[in-house]
Amino acid sequence: MLKKIIFASLSIVFLSSSVYSDVKVASIFANQMVLQQKSNAPIWGWALPGEKITIQPSWQKVSVSATTDDKGNWKAEIETPSAGGPYTIKIKGKNEITLSDVLIGEVWVCSGQSNMEVSIGWLGTERSRRDLAQANNNQIRIFDVKDRFSLFEEKDCTPEWTPWRSVTPNDVQWFSAVGYYFGKRLQEELNVPIGLISTHWGGTPAESWMDMEALKNFKRFDLNVEIMADIRERNEDPDIAFGKIVDVWLKNVAAQDDGMKGKWFADNIDDSNWTNIEQPNWWGSTSLKGTHGIVWFRKEFTLPAHNSIMELDLGKIDDIDSVWINGNYIGTSIGCDVARLYRVPAEYLKEGKNIIAVRVIDTGGDGGFTSDKESYKIGATGKKSVSLAGTWKYKTSNPKTDWAEPRCSNINQNFPSALFNGMVAPLIPFRIAGVIWYQGEANAWAPIEYRTLFPAMIKCWRTRWNQGDFPFYYVQIAPWEYGPSVHSQALREAQMMTLAEPNTGMAITIDIGEERDIHPKNKHDVGDRLARWALNKTYGKTDVTVCGPIYKEMKIEGNSIRVFFEYTDNGLMVKGFELSDFTIAGEDKKFYPAKAIIDGSTVRVSSPQVENPVAVRYGWSNCAQPNLYNGLLLPASSFRTDDWELK
Repeated sequence: MLKKIIFASLSIVFLSSSVYSDVKVASIFANQMVLQQKSNAPIWGWALPGEKITIQPSWQKVSVSATTDDKGNWKAEIETPSAGGPYTIKIKGKNEITLSDVLIGEVWVCSGQSNMEVSIGWLGTERSRRDLAQANNNQIRIFDVKDRFSLFEEKDCTPEWTPWRSVTPNDVQWFSAVGYYFGKRLQEELNVPIGLISTHWGGTPAESWMDMEALKNFKRFDLNVEIMADIRERNEDPDIAFGKIVDVWLKNVAAQDDGMKGKWFADNIDDSNWTNIEQPNWWGSTSLKGTHGIVWFRKEFTLPAHNSIMELDLGKIDDIDSVWINGNYIGTSIGCDVARLYRVPAEYLKEGKNIIAVRVIDTGGDGGFTSDKESYKIGATGKKSVSLAGTWKYKTSNPKTDWAEPRCSNINQNFPSALFNGMVAPLIPFRIAGVIWYQGEANAWAPIEYRTLFPAMIKCWRTRWNQGDFPFYYVQIAPWEYGPSVHSQALREAQMMTLAEPNTGMAITIDIGEERDIHPKNKHDVGDRLARWALNKTYGKTDVTVCGPIYKEMKIEGNSIRVFFEYTDNGLMVKGFELSDFTIAGEDKKFYPAKAIIDGSTVRVSSPQVENPVAVRYGWSNCAQPNLYNGLLLPASSFRTDDWELK
């Protein structure tokens, strides 16, 4: 059995009558809030079971009522007028709540990972400092959802700051820069109140933002779904449930481990041909420099006579270790910052010569025994310990691997569904106009899966909100130095393919990426480009162009290929002297730099090295800096005309 995994406590909201003796409303309902105009806006909360709740908005004479169920939940819908305000809403039961300074307008959710989270105050550019100083607009109201992950769908959320607040330099400085710039343009163009609800967490994958039902469509999450069901429905101990993930992962590793097959943990194997190494040490400072994967270590140590359990201290090990003494399995620990402390039964130890074997798995970066030498020892409690620092022997088993450390050995923000449960479910069914989304970097390692994963996430939100196919506008990730094993250009392609989903739009940012910074500072244009989709598609301003050119189709013309685009408003143009980042290939699938010429609203692509071309790619790299735009200076998306396997 694995060494017990420390499990982060679950945040569970128990809605019992003893908790809610007074009438309460969900945290999203507060002074200064914005409600969606011309809608049936749900409002909900908790009180004693069977209590009658009366809701009286000041914009109408007729009140609305609801009665709590046997668990104390109540919900009602209030019909909202056209944009305006301020209004008040009185909610009365055993006690009375008054919500004041309520505006009616357009409400948008701003979500995703760190590029949505980056605040205008963090940017530090000349543009952002000027815009922040001028940010005074009582017609834009903001609400930040506090970070929270959970295995259970929470009933309420906690605001990061005060609940709703008006835009001022002080209040908006830590709000999403993309969200603010989006809302700012909407408010200027529509001249109505704008409500912005931000719910985001840096570095998180799309699967964290999906509910359990949506995850069931993806085999990769079968074990995660099983764990959630065990804990939610069968009340299983979370440590045991999460232990399954580590057990499955370690079995996969063992199947590839020559050391396990050869029983390198046994006390009687011949290790005379193993290499000596001084411990503790980072691998980078030894002959193991550059090694990743599995390395086995062995050491002989001598113990005096004893008859009690001993404590084995192995300091910190990067990343994962499993330990045997005299051929007996002791335990496994995961995490480079976790102190290894094992209890060794007396019967596993002998007076005199003993053998310790440690299998270390490094999943990336530098590995090794990383604490000071005083941390490596074994001994009985209260008695002198025997040092394990000094000369060990090692042998590599699988220096190159295609697996990584199990990311979800306990509940965290990256666990599938964890952020939907903690940061989205509590907002549902608050009436909204739509969603803006900036995410994808955390899924760039699996771009083909994202073709179905991202649309499934959108469908999940729409299904759960039960508002039909509300607008869902998202940002195509910007170029960045991801490394040779990541095809972020294919992730951009997956995002482009998601435009096939109804009522979606994509803000192209290929021209504003920064090779050395995954958080490009130009958030103004990102918000502006998202706003273009909303203004045109949601609010009917057809004079607003939604985006730059997007690949439509191609036609082979002799030794060249003609490429056709959508969104070529005012034609096509190049920034610079000639088009860059076009490549072309024949049947051999070898791509060569190509000459690309704008011809009306199309681009003709050719190369003397490709006599019979069959495919074109544009901006097809992690750090592309292409220069094709439409006549309104909106950039074209990267694309490829082939569907060949990624290499």
